Amino acid sequence: MKKFFACIITASLMLGVLASCSSDDGVLTVGTNADFPPFEYIGDNGEPDGFDIALIKEIGSRIGREIVIEDMEFSALIAAIGSRIDVAIAAMTVTEERRQTVDFSEPYYEAIQYVIVPVESDISSMADLEGLTIGVQLGTTGDFIAEDIEGAVVIQYVKGLDAVNDLLNGRVDCVIIDRNPALVFVERHDGILRAVEGYLFGFDAEYYAIAMPKGDTDLATQINQALRDIKADGTYDRLVRIYIEES
Repeated sequence: MKKFFACIITASLMLGVLASCSSDDGVLTVGTNADFPPFEYIGDNGEPDGFDIALIKEIGSRIGREIVIEDMEFSALIAAIGSRIDVAIAAMTVTEERRQTVDFSEPYYEAIQYVIVPVESDISSMADLEGLTIGVQLGTTGDFIAEDIEGAVVIQYVKGLDAVNDLLNGRVDCVIIDRNPALVFVERHDGILRAVEGYLFGFDAEYYAIAMPKGDTDLATQINQALRDIKADGTYDRLVRIYIEES
């Protein structure tokens, strides 16, 4: 398998080390990657929006913390926790590898990977992916899956949208990405692209959670209780309807 990295590291990421968290002054600095609709994206007002953003703001109001959002590259989020940001919410899947570095909240969403292909493609199984050129977003579950596909040439992108654009331009054969953004991207290109369900490839369910500093049990307790309350009082279902079901 060959792997290529199709991006330019932004100046904002390099300067990110100069920023610091403000966890002790009533502010919770939250990292995200606002290129993963409907969970996070840039809204009409130029600010990050989406299900995850609405959820973390609701959590902030319940634990008495002002939420400040830092939009950054997905692959940089884990390393930034405890320095540039306090926590990260970015449709991030809980994995054992990530657990070595950070703690996670209780899961708040179940997801699965999909494969985006041209509408005329007959790709429908893992065997069909062997030897293809596959676009993925750097550091995501799709990236991890693709690296194990026999003979695949994997091209990593900072933004999932860039992978989809290269699919439209014929530079990659398919894109592996989470179900909900896959459906959003396909809807934008109806009749040109289609999304193939992950179960056909044997993909497992995965769970999104909020990444937090290792060992910060007080913060974890607060966030987990807020999540439970949000689910219990109907707020969670309301946000799902607004951002996911009606998006």
